[in-house]
Amino acid sequence: MRVLITGANGQLGYALQKTSKEFSVEQNLELIALTRADMDLSQPQTVSSILDTFTPDAIINAAAYTAVDKAEAEYSLAKKINADAVQQMAIWCERNKKILLHVSTDFVFDGKKSSPYDTDDQTNPTSAYGKTKQQGEAFALNECKNTYVVRTGWVYGEHGANFVKTILRLAKEREHLGIVSDQIGTPTYAIHLAQMLWQLVLQKPPQKIWNFSDAGVASWYDFAVAIVNEAEIVGLLDRKPIIKPIASVDYPTPAERPTFSVLNKKNTWDALSITPVHWQDALTKMLIALKQP
Repeated sequence: MRVLITGANGQLGYALQKTSKEFSVEQNLELIALTRADMDLSQPQTVSSILDTFTPDAIINAAAYTAVDKAEAEYSLAKKINADAVQQMAIWCERNKKILLHVSTDFVFDGKKSSPYDTDDQTNPTSAYGKTKQQGEAFALNECKNTYVVRTGWVYGEHGANFVKTILRLAKEREHLGIVSDQIGTPTYAIHLAQMLWQLVLQKPPQKIWNFSDAGVASWYDFAVAIVNEAEIVGLLDRKPIIKPIASVDYPTPAERPTFSVLNKKNTWDALSITPVHWQDALTKMLIALKQP
């Protein structure tokens, strides 16, 4: 089975490549990992011809415009990458009877719910980023019958830029940090997300929309405190800064973020036979891997 990954240099693309060997024997897997230089999603008109060159059996779209605040001023660019290019992938997959796995986000919800979001809950994005990702979901589902949309959030890993690595850097530079404590979600280790995506490729279930993150809930403040605590234990930090919880109103950003974006993953864990891992355990695993040369 020939699987094409977009965003190969990103944290999820890296994780997909790293975990692919776990599934390669079962699937006789041939991996095609494309970077932005290989397929620039800001040029949607080129997508179809590039896919014709590689003729994959499945596409895992791990690439996205993820600069949430910049998207408010760069909506057109974000839409090209997060929606228009996805539409072209979906059209190609439908025409060639192939599979599309499109990675989406908790930002398609407005965050006003007080219980975990289900896959059939109404989307209502409040940011430019969320709106373009919701458009991408719609294109993927409407243009291709063999589509899986996987919603996730708060993704981090050893490779690429993410919240964990930012906190580690700031912890070395500053004595005090102020971190938002009134936005609630669940951190997602990129390796675990990648393994879930490979399970979809392997099992090909009928369900079309899926939720995935690790288990548990946290605020960004909780996440930051856990990062510095665990980093000190594994030897990545010599000292811990003082971390103060702050309100979102005290840290204004151009884009509105959902205040509650916990996803209901029970169906995913059950249907794909995935053993849930608490986000704190996943974080420890990532920090140990980060320390290794």
